[in-house]
Amino acid sequence: MASMTINTIAKQGITRPFGDSRTVNQAFPAAIPSEHSDPFLMCDYFESVQSTNKAEHADDFPVNWHPHRGMDIASYLRTGTGRHGDSLGNRETFDSPGMQWMSVGSGVEHAEGGANDVGTRVQGFQIWINVPSERKMDDPRYGTVPNKDLPSVALKDGAGTARILAGDALGVRGPFETVQDVQMIDFRLEKGSSFEFNIQKGLDTAMLYVYEGGLKSVNGKNEIQEGSVILFDATSDEHRGFIIQTQDYNSGVMLFAGKKLKEPIAWHGPIVMNTQEQIRETMKEISFGAFPPKRVDWDYKRISAFPKEL
Repeated sequence: MASMTINTIAKQGITRPFGDSRTVNQAFPAAIPSEHSDPFLMCDYFESVQSTNKAEHADDFPVNWHPHRGMDIASYLRTGTGRHGDSLGNRETFDSPGMQWMSVGSGVEHAEGGANDVGTRVQGFQIWINVPSERKMDDPRYGTVPNKDLPSVALKDGAGTARILAGDALGVRGPFETVQDVQMIDFRLEKGSSFEFNIQKGLDTAMLYVYEGGLKSVNGKNEIQEGSVILFDATSDEHRGFIIQTQDYNSGVMLFAGKKLKEPIAWHGPIVMNTQEQIRETMKEISFGAFPPKRVDWDYKRISAFPKEL
């Protein structure tokens, strides 16, 4: 199958999602705006050495409790240990490479982090995906995917490996249960290799994020630098592929392919709806303690309040 045309090659941005000095690299919307990355809303990539100890108490989380509504979320770790608590009563840790995901629907409150010792290298992604307007108030769903349930697939000719996070590819179904149809694949490519891949039919958004190392070429474009985000024209049924040639070092490349929603976006921090009125209603619910509407009937922020049978 023929190769896709490259529309744009943009450089990742740097953002401060926690409101303090901590920074992450952002593929979108910093490099690719939402109207072009649709249905993908956000991809933050982080890599750092843990500077603080593990949480001393089960109720302590470095990323404190905060709300989400109207999206699907994946926290995918390549190194380090993930830790999560939420308003559905989940308290989970997972090894890497591994993933924790939520289809937050009508609302989830959650907190993260605190599972790694000082000096641990923590590398991973936080990815947000939009959902259709008629599904934004669905009951929330949650999943934890440990390393054993997120295997890598060997690519042809020793080109590297692929880890299927969402969608179908290479005979594997990814465990991230998104509402919108997507493919998300983490490619680890060996130095001096060549690799070809065709995205799934019916998907009209396709991006490659070169998060680690650079590439010799992609679809004829040479010298793709680390931190580049490539936006393809994925509208043709005949042109569905990309061909990568690596440099003389290994590379990490993430594929994001999806079916566009083409719906209006009203975005206020961790709340993504279709209208500003819906945003105002959500903020009112939060202010009056009515959020999230679907939650356990105990104080999920205190481990001591959990039912003994759990």
